[in-house]
Amino acid sequence: MLSKKAQYAFKALMYMAEKKDNQPVLIAEISKKKKIPLKFLENILLELKKAGVLDSKKGKGGGYFFKVSPKEISMAKIMRLIDGPIAMLPCVSLYFYERCKNCDEKQCGLHDMMINVRDATLKILEKKTVADISKH
Repeated sequence: MLSKKAQYAFKALMYMAEKKDNQPVLIAEISKKKKIPLKFLENILLELKKAGVLDSKKGKGGGYFFKVSPKEISMAKIMRLIDGPIAMLPCVSLYFYERCKNCDEKQCGLHDMMINVRDATLKILEKKTVADISKH
């Protein structure tokens, strides 16, 4: 399930992507238009900036803007940045793998099935981008 934080991140990114010119957008504008708490949004956008997805400009005409085209930002990338693993079990995660305690992965039917779930989910999330989910 997407966390509230990830939902807010996607709402903010969609709003920004709908602005055709990629001009800086004020945090307060996004917060008001998308009904996202300002302090929460500040932290989200700062994380996305640190990850190289967004950039910002200070002063008059300042705000956040895309450092990378929304067409190049996969849903999976944002989900991992904000929420961490996409896989439902740590033993099937590609980037956040952890061995399950008291489990033999080679003999675990749940492990095998969850690999299929992960792969099917990633097939969609890696292909879909922020541009795809925004109303352009």
